[in-house]
Amino acid sequence: MTTKGEPLTARQVDPPEFAYRDELDFLAAYDSGPRPPGWRLTPRAVVTFVMGSGEPLAAGKGQRMTISPKFVGERAMVERAVVTLAGERGLLLVGEPGTAKSMLSELLSAAVSGSSQLVVQGTAGTTEDQLRYGWNYALLLAEGPSPRALVPSPVLTAMRTGAVARVEEVTRCLPEVQDALVSILSDRRIAVPELSGSDDSTVHAVPGFTVIATANLRDRGVSEMSAALKRRFNFEVVGPIADLATETELVRRQSKAALGRVNAEYTVDDAVLEALVTAFRDLRNGVSEEGWTVDRPATVMSTAEAVSVATSLGLSGAYFPGGRDMAALLPGHLLGVVRKDDPADQARLLGYWDGAVRRRAESGAALWRTLWDHRDDLSQ
Repeated sequence: MTTKGEPLTARQVDPPEFAYRDELDFLAAYDSGPRPPGWRLTPRAVVTFVMGSGEPLAAGKGQRMTISPKFVGERAMVERAVVTLAGERGLLLVGEPGTAKSMLSELLSAAVSGSSQLVVQGTAGTTEDQLRYGWNYALLLAEGPSPRALVPSPVLTAMRTGAVARVEEVTRCLPEVQDALVSILSDRRIAVPELSGSDDSTVHAVPGFTVIATANLRDRGVSEMSAALKRRFNFEVVGPIADLATETELVRRQSKAALGRVNAEYTVDDAVLEALVTAFRDLRNGVSEEGWTVDRPATVMSTAEAVSVATSLGLSGAYFPGGRDMAALLPGHLLGVVRKDDPADQARLLGYWDGAVRRRAESGAALWRTLWDHRDDLSQ
């Protein structure tokens, strides 16, 4: 808590250019290969920053560092995304909600241009001005249209500086807003008619400028992208994590980091965590690890949701100690997740309990027996 007049410097979540500043500085010195115009790192170093190095890397003056993995997914997909950006072409990351599309766009923009914060959040209320420019109306009334009165959008700033601009949830933007993006990606310039006749009447993109956009597959019907806009992007699909052990480790790492930010001890048992991730994967895929058919809920059972549940279990253990079995808390948290979209999903979760959970309990798995014993928690 800060006193009056004291600046608040702590952040709940650091942007990647701050959270991983040491790694970015190290990679800039480590790889001196060719870089596209305006890039802080080489394309190879960008991929290493996102995917991790595995082993310590050695730079000049005896510096050594292991680059941490930050994104779990196909390395080939990340390499294609980096090549797209190196060619100054728009990159569109698509996938189900909770598959880390936004995180990947942040990591890529931070590694390429040193900032992930030139971002436009797409909503039904996003205006064309947020993609192009606006005005400081006090100056506009006092001086008339002038470069000093113009308020650049994040996209316009990226064009001027040769940086990466991010557009989140582009399919949530209205068609007329998406059309503004078509001309930006096609012409690589923004006209300012109010400054006609001056040298500032057109802003041209400098080398290095490009756009990373994200879109959820569940939002296809919100504002379908036009064919013209689609042609100006290279599409990359960001899918769910394929491997149980890998997803479990990611959920553990991210939930542990979340508890660390509030100085809470991480006490989630490995077996409970694996059961949590297994349940999410079964419900997401529509089939259990054993091959049993599972009725999929309408709610997206994403890795991000699994991290949220694991964090909640950890917070329960930290703030309400007393030896209560965390497995007993899991059904209630899962019910909270599946209830979000369709009330009928509660029945689907009960069906999962009566099927896969019961069969695992009958096979002698003690943890799944505990989960089965708490079936009635799902009938609330």
